[in-house]
Amino acid sequence: MKQQHFFRRMRFAGYFKTLLALLFCTFGILVQQGSAQFFGSRNPSPPMKKPGDLIRRGQPGPKIDKSLESVINQDNSHVIISLGKQRVYLMVGDQIYIDSPISSGKLGHETPTGQKHVLEKDPDHHSSIYGDFVDRSGRTVRSGVSTQADSAPSGTHYVGASMKWFCRLTEQGVGMHVGILPGYPASHGCVRLPADIAPLIYQKVKVGTPAVIEQ
Repeated sequence: MKQQHFFRRMRFAGYFKTLLALLFCTFGILVQQGSAQFFGSRNPSPPMKKPGDLIRRGQPGPKIDKSLESVINQDNSHVIISLGKQRVYLMVGDQIYIDSPISSGKLGHETPTGQKHVLEKDPDHHSSIYGDFVDRSGRTVRSGVSTQADSAPSGTHYVGASMKWFCRLTEQGVGMHVGILPGYPASHGCVRLPADIAPLIYQKVKVGTPAVIEQ
């Protein structure tokens, strides 16, 4: 009898230990999950970036080969514009005088590719399509308008967007000029240039200078 009683106590102790082990494991898992949630709420993962933040904005700056400054002129220069690289090259022969970043036409307003020529030069050109509606006092009432799609509010008139050092490349108005360079295609078709590079290119080309626009 004593022996049977002893074995019953041992079995009960074994069941009790097993139950304690199961409870301990369950409690440990719950504590671990709770801690992760608690600390996760205090240190949340960083928010996803907007698509615009992921665009590579940093472009290598302009490069000028000063040794070609006295060699290149309006009679021997030519222009190559690479839309894929977002660069413009002002060249003499096969040598690069200026290598500069650009911003070409955005989606829906792509810069046309192909063999072009400089058709017109205007140092203080203004767009006939894109600009602002301005009142009599000179205050901008509506900016970024298109004469092809917008009507001027009463008492306002259209002022075309500034396109300094403009070199026209197509009959439709696409050309090279000073503009904002965000690091990706953003224009309505024109080739935007840095403010310190546009006048240099302007000085070294003439009406008739060849220009190739390639992908």
